[in-house]
Amino acid sequence: MSNPVIAEQVTQQVNFLEQLATLLEQEKDILQQQNPEALIAVTEQKNQLLLSIEQLDKALNSNADFINERQQGLHQDALNTCKQLLERCKEQNQINGEIIQQSQLAVERMKTTLLENHNRSAMTYDSKGKKSAGLSSLGLKA
Repeated sequence: MSNPVIAEQVTQQVNFLEQLATLLEQEKDILQQQNPEALIAVTEQKNQLLLSIEQLDKALNSNADFINERQQGLHQDALNTCKQLLERCKEQNQINGEIIQQSQLAVERMKTTLLENHNRSAMTYDSKGKKSAGLSSLGLKA
């Protein structure tokens, strides 16, 4: 016979993981839309949820009744669901990481292009007809 408090905690953990999976999907959409304000909000929610998951996991794994019930095969369906949700979250987190990495590469390419364009437009000639560019052509030294 399962302890009702433990059963409720295991169900709560499943709910937390379902919420995390949903948040990771939302995070992916926000990353694709490049919405920094929404990203900050979802990141805060995700961090709070991760703390709740961690705390409940520690509470369950330090509970002797839960350990005994788990060894007896109780809560197996819920624990399997937790494993599946964790795997789904891990995969979604990897996808989100790849989106972030691609965004960073795009920003670096844009930065490089802008700097190249700036350097070309800053190209000038000195009194001897030699090319010079940038602030050094103004005689400024740092």
